[in-house]
Amino acid sequence: MAEHTMTRKELITALNGDLAREYQAVIAYVVYSQVIKGAQYMTIAKELEKHAAQELAHALKISKHIDYLGGTPTTKALEVKMSEDPQKLIRFDLDNENDTVKHYRERVRQCEAMQEYGIAEDLREILRQEQEHQMDLATALGEEVPDVSDLAFSRP
Repeated sequence: MAEHTMTRKELITALNGDLAREYQAVIAYVVYSQVIKGAQYMTIAKELEKHAAQELAHALKISKHIDYLGGTPTTKALEVKMSEDPQKLIRFDLDNENDTVKHYRERVRQCEAMQEYGIAEDLREILRQEQEHQMDLATALGEEVPDVSDLAFSRP
């Protein structure tokens, strides 16, 4: 059975879900980079500041594509979790990046099925940066980068 090709409206809705995740990431990285304390976290705090700028660029790019498709970019961010424990903050970021990578992999496939190759190409570049964020965060936690291809996919 052939996979359902999305409509433009469905793609706009999915991209707005991605945009809400990007807003969440911007907020989390900005806040976490400032509240993480301790000498052992200084390097990761600086890295989180860089991630915040990259996530903002992603949000702008996604917003541009939503507008191109005839939609209105969302103004809502997903919830940002907080903790006093720096390890938990880094874990929250890694969990969010894992979810984001899953969604962008799916979105690239969906865009290509719709022959929206320009959007798919931009999403590939965003995906590359999100995977770098995964590596940075997993390394900070002393872990291997999670294999998100096995994680159950949830729709936005």
